[in-house]
Amino acid sequence: MENQKKKLKNLLIISLILMLICGFGVSAVQTQMGSVEMKELNIETDKGYSMSAYLFIPDTATPETPAPAIVTSHGYLNNKEMTDANYVELSRRGYVVLAIDQPNHGDSEVTADFQIPQPSGVYQGVLALSRMPFVDTEKIGITGHSMGSWSCNAAVAEDNEADIPLISAVLIHCNDAVYADDNGEFSNIYGKRPVGIISAVYDEFFGKSTDENGNMLSSPYFMESKEAQSFLNFGKNPEGTEPKEAFEYYTETVDGAETFRVIYRPEIVHAWSHFSARSESYVIDFFERALGAPNPIDSGEQIWQLKEALNLVGLIGFVLFICSFGCSLLYTKPFELLRAKEIVLPRPVQTKQGAVWFWATLAAGALFGTVIYLPVMAKGTTLPTNQIMTMGQGIWSTLCGIFAIVLILAFYHLYGKKNGTDLKNAGIEISLKKIGLSILLALITTAAAYGCVFITDYFFLADFRIWTLAVKAFEAPILAYIPYICLFLTYYIAASISVNCFNYNNIGGKFNAVLCALFAAAPAIILIVIQYVTYVLTNHMQWAQISMATPNYPMFIIGMYTMVPILFVTTLISRFFYKRTENPYIAGIINAVIVGTIVITNTCTTF
Repeated sequence: MENQKKKLKNLLIISLILMLICGFGVSAVQTQMGSVEMKELNIETDKGYSMSAYLFIPDTATPETPAPAIVTSHGYLNNKEMTDANYVELSRRGYVVLAIDQPNHGDSEVTADFQIPQPSGVYQGVLALSRMPFVDTEKIGITGHSMGSWSCNAAVAEDNEADIPLISAVLIHCNDAVYADDNGEFSNIYGKRPVGIISAVYDEFFGKSTDENGNMLSSPYFMESKEAQSFLNFGKNPEGTEPKEAFEYYTETVDGAETFRVIYRPEIVHAWSHFSARSESYVIDFFERALGAPNPIDSGEQIWQLKEALNLVGLIGFVLFICSFGCSLLYTKPFELLRAKEIVLPRPVQTKQGAVWFWATLAAGALFGTVIYLPVMAKGTTLPTNQIMTMGQGIWSTLCGIFAIVLILAFYHLYGKKNGTDLKNAGIEISLKKIGLSILLALITTAAAYGCVFITDYFFLADFRIWTLAVKAFEAPILAYIPYICLFLTYYIAASISVNCFNYNNIGGKFNAVLCALFAAAPAIILIVIQYVTYVLTNHMQWAQISMATPNYPMFIIGMYTMVPILFVTTLISRFFYKRTENPYIAGIINAVIVGTIVITNTCTTF
């Protein structure tokens, strides 16, 4: 017992050290070792809602020497931290940067005025920058990924109506520029502003066009489209002109000023573009050409990846903290009843039939989750709810959990009961007192883990994340949506019972838990592989969105990016707890609460 207690203590210390390394390291990168001041703002906008933002002020930006400034925006279902490549790289090059949470996202206010495809956050950010004395108001640029670029286009429309236009440069990122006027005629709404488009070759949503027969063409064909060619011809009809190429800067005099247009074409998918060194180099090059960089640094010299690596260190520390802190509580008097007498060992598979059941139930669960995901998401996201993606993924999780229970019952009654499986010895049948203690321990563990998240956010303005997976602090209003966590309980408790009480055996040896984890993540892996292998081989997706009125299948597939590591790691967490408690419920509840909170705090909330 003392040996196990010591191991947990050491693991707890390591987890805290990893989270501290994340906090100090991320802060150092974001502030360029103190040469950039970073602030978190709550802006009362002219539209009447409050907007959360990070403001980065290089020490060279002063009222005496005002600097160019840039508003950066995330896309749909994301938050301001997703634009870290932009705000790290642009601020270190001397720009003042305002990274916003769009309304109804992140820590910004949930407002009934939020609209897609024209959220207003970017222009409100421009207005905020224009009132700061250290900003050169004649050099304000804007950029946004995906939905953020819709907001950029909306900002240009508002700026065009203003008495004094404020926007000097526009970079559209994984979205379309405005190519035509209300009458469908090619036009140039951007005027003399320099404008660029980062158009991912394998974008799932944008860069679409039609052929001469009216057939829809995906993003790989974008450069041949009239829209792309008109954009590079400054809004003119491109018929009869020489085809223009990607990566070339085309210049022209507009309203007495020389300006340029450019389209960058990285061979990547939509969501990867805000996590891409290539795309970030285009952001850097564009704004240096359009606004001039106060501190020019070669676009290939990037350090935002270091921040992401440190965020990942924190994420690993967060997972280790859950395991070590939660299991350490087992050695306290209130929770010692939950501790197993000794480390639970795998149960040997006695017969060939038992091995068949093992593989068959794992495969059946993976197949069921794969087959129902898209139809369930299509239906779930149409239900009246404040968070449509949370509802869709929550219903899918519940149905997968119910199916897992069906498999468990079938296994037990058709094989396990006859071959020595004992529900009490396996930990399925436990007393009401243990149930109550399990719930309490799970809630204390998740509260303590998120306490680490809030402490890291408060002192370092950092969180724990990698790419689309983010564990972040949140504002009090998000607590109204905590009941959505109930949608995840059935799956994570059933999954923990299945993985531990029935599938913890000698198949796979030491890698039994990894095998179970791979099958748990299989639906996400299978759908992603089918979608993108098809896209690369045929230039068309397996599951595309036909129109705005049809289900957004590409968005649902992107939602699976995060589920791959979540489904894999939560399986390992459940095994860690079970070996020390012979209780599948503790980890099931912990996983449901953590995953539910991650989903709820990283999405769009609407009325």
